[in-house]
Amino acid sequence: MASIELIATIFGLLCVALTVRQHIACWPTGLIMVSLYILIFHQARLYSDMGLQVVYVFLQIYGWYHWLHGGRDGGVLIVSRLSGNAWLLWLGIAAVGTVGLGASMRYYTDAALPFWDAATTVLSLIAQWLMARKILESWLIWVTVDVLSIGIYLVKGLYPTAVLYMAFLGLATLGFFAWRKTLPALQPA
Repeated sequence: MASIELIATIFGLLCVALTVRQHIACWPTGLIMVSLYILIFHQARLYSDMGLQVVYVFLQIYGWYHWLHGGRDGGVLIVSRLSGNAWLLWLGIAAVGTVGLGASMRYYTDAALPFWDAATTVLSLIAQWLMARKILESWLIWVTVDVLSIGIYLVKGLYPTAVLYMAFLGLATLGFFAWRKTLPALQPA
């Protein structure tokens, strides 16, 4: 499994680097990465993370399409921001989702770290959805996910994946500032 984890790590780095640059190839590259992580997380008994990767398969396809055709008049999508009310809605969804999924994983599976795993899963789904919509704040949620994930993967002994998430943390920070520079002039930065 170590070689699969290394390959997934390489595709993950490439995917996020391409996303920072808003390059459409981030989506097929991400599709390869998430497919490999389905196997990796199953073996590590991180079932929430494994399920997340399954959902990511579909979100990768959606994001790919939406970045190409989700903009004005079916054109290329541009970066935008969340409103204050949208932030509150997503925070509420994150809290309820984390408690619900964490409790389910704790009581119905032998999941390791069920609530921490659930938190990264729920936040990742929110971040990925917002990223597919090219919402700037998706990067802030990714920073949170990356910090939590580094700890989880170190505890589980998934060292290449922990290193990957350390790189993701740096790339998410760069992504936020890079995307902020591309905001339309009418939106406050």
